[in-house]
Amino acid sequence: MSKIDRRLRDARSIELDNAFYVEDGTWIESLTIASNGPFDVESLLADISGVTVFYDEEIPTASTDVQIRRVTILANESYPFILGLVLRQETIPNRIVLQDGVFEVVATAQDWDHFRELADEIQETLGEFELRSVTQDETPGEPLDSGRLKEVLISKLTDDQLAVLETAFNHGYFHIPRETSETELADELGIAQSTLSERLRTAERNLLELIYGPRQE
Repeated sequence: MSKIDRRLRDARSIELDNAFYVEDGTWIESLTIASNGPFDVESLLADISGVTVFYDEEIPTASTDVQIRRVTILANESYPFILGLVLRQETIPNRIVLQDGVFEVVATAQDWDHFRELADEIQETLGEFELRSVTQDETPGEPLDSGRLKEVLISKLTDDQLAVLETAFNHGYFHIPRETSETELADELGIAQSTLSERLRTAERNLLELIYGPRQE
């Protein structure tokens, strides 16, 4: 987020909508980028090492002077990554926005001690921490919006593939040990076992390509 902010001259704000950890410091991240002028995502991210663009969509606005784009990327985040700091302290991230070079973080901590540990770690690793407000609430609040990233992932699959994945998941096909078989899933969906197997493998491959990119032949 910081690298994008430095490269985007007219940046208004960059919001981290959601992120899934993959492995070895790599995350799938959904961002909303707002700028005072037009920008091209591919050009913006082209020289940032370890970043791959999967999805880019312009969000309509009432102003011709503001451009907002919703972007999903695969990024290798070096330590410290602000979301990683929040999660390390078992804190729920509710909102993370970078604006004018400053991160604004809204998070829900289990208790005051957990909050103080988070504040101390941010101060130690990032060099600065300012507490704006604290509210005591019985409900933790919504975590980072998973809906936008889910929308991107679903857009890569057909309705038939989604139906197979959902049925397989709900019936425990991915559990260890498995709680159902392909034959039972095929009967549940009213399709041939060979058709189910093909749709399931294709859906799994499409999801893996989102993470690792197309397989090199």
